[in-house]
Amino acid sequence: MKITTKTVINNWTEYTLSNDHGMSISFLDYGGIITEMITLNQNNEPENIVLRYQNYKDYENNPHFLGAIIGRVGGRIENANFTLGEKTYNLESNEPPHHLHGGSTEFHNTIWKTSSFQQEHSVGVTLTYTSPDGEGGYPGTVDVTVTYTLTNDNEFLIEYEAVSDMDTILTLTNHTYFNLNGQLKENVGNHTVEMNSDRILELDNELIPTGKQLDVSGTPFDFKNGRQLKDGFLTTNKQNKIAGGGYDHYFLLNQTDQPNITVHESKSGRTMQILTDQPGVVMYTGNNLTTDLEFKERSGEKHLGVCFETQAHPASLQHDRLETITLKANERYNKRTTFSFN
Repeated sequence: MKITTKTVINNWTEYTLSNDHGMSISFLDYGGIITEMITLNQNNEPENIVLRYQNYKDYENNPHFLGAIIGRVGGRIENANFTLGEKTYNLESNEPPHHLHGGSTEFHNTIWKTSSFQQEHSVGVTLTYTSPDGEGGYPGTVDVTVTYTLTNDNEFLIEYEAVSDMDTILTLTNHTYFNLNGQLKENVGNHTVEMNSDRILELDNELIPTGKQLDVSGTPFDFKNGRQLKDGFLTTNKQNKIAGGGYDHYFLLNQTDQPNITVHESKSGRTMQILTDQPGVVMYTGNNLTTDLEFKERSGEKHLGVCFETQAHPASLQHDRLETITLKANERYNKRTTFSFN
């Protein structure tokens, strides 16, 4: 196992973690952005399985948040404001009139401090950033640590830690777009997803949760026994149509010590399993990806990747029965998601 580095544009550092079984993960200190993930297909051929830009400069703006750490809050905050205690905080409406993924100047386009480590069966990098009080409109100075670890068992672990000196709100995630076909050969409609979830949050026409939780039974959102993603691309289901012809929904996960999500692509033979201690996941099927995007393998296309944004949901600011994203002063935030490949 090894760690290598190289300097790319803007003096960003790109780290590559490699194990002894042909798997590697590359990412930048800028935004913690995952720029490549190599795994073997069933013919033992190494292929990239994430969306990555042709040019590093495209990560400077990165409107689709490719591969990035998302914070302080993943997802949409309705009307770009929230109330904590007696005070209302106004945020950037970077998806007017709402606030999306922490705003345009948050964790996904920040240089993180890094330190690498190597153990007998794993290699990794710890990324740290201190977000000052008031940054992006959020209260509290927050010290954040995100650790990327690759094991010799083909596991990729993302661990999130944070502490604030004031009461604030926080829910971190990662926005990598996966495509298990390898080298973006086709879109992700042929991916079979099995997910341990009985309910989703209903969305309104602006992709804001209404507060209603929908039973997935008998709908294209029922992944308990596995189904292909294209079922949601082709259906006339109103919730799929609202999302742009696919999925951009929060699935409430049934907590288990087994993988919460399994993704399989039969042509490559790849299987990805996701185990998380987060209460849910936004599954987003790249409904807004466009043909003018220049990826390393090819130009963009709708549904070319799928994100599994494990997190608590900011809809908890308005609606009950959801895990809170409020982080009390000096309380520690600790979350972990593991992606396993075979």
